[in-house]
Amino acid sequence: MGLVGRLPHLVRRFFGSLRPGGPSPEDTGWAERHLLPGEVELWRRLSNPDRRHLVGVARRAVERLGDPDRPVVAAALLHDVGKVDCGLRTPGRVVATLVIAGSSPGRLEGWAGGGGVRGRIGRYFCHPEAGAVLLEAAGSDPFTVAWAREHQMPFGEWTVDRRLGEALAASDG
Repeated sequence: MGLVGRLPHLVRRFFGSLRPGGPSPEDTGWAERHLLPGEVELWRRLSNPDRRHLVGVARRAVERLGDPDRPVVAAALLHDVGKVDCGLRTPGRVVATLVIAGSSPGRLEGWAGGGGVRGRIGRYFCHPEAGAVLLEAAGSDPFTVAWAREHQMPFGEWTVDRRLGEALAASDG
């Protein structure tokens, strides 16, 4: 989906990220009960705005799906975990989003291994794959890993169950 199609989501994320603090203690406890120990460590590395957003995504996914399996809830809670190493806060993410919209994937992937602002933008762009690698190392379920890797792909490229992927994608919108 292009920048214009993602604009409502991005605007909500931007304004939501301006609120200080992380998720409530109740939301944090709820989230961590759905995560494996290695996943909890990754969850705790996420920024406060990211954790608040991801709890909302997971709660909406549970509402849509009823009582999904733990790996599906973990996928909702951790699909953006690859952003932990990009080093960008809200203003940098706004700039990165605009740069990404005007750059080729190959160029952005090339930047990911570098330093400075370009490296951070490249790592932000590559967060789905980076997140999948982190989740594999944490011992996550294959579904959780796959959704982290695939959550920004067109649905025709997903390997995850389409019904679950559609519910997760709708919950993130």
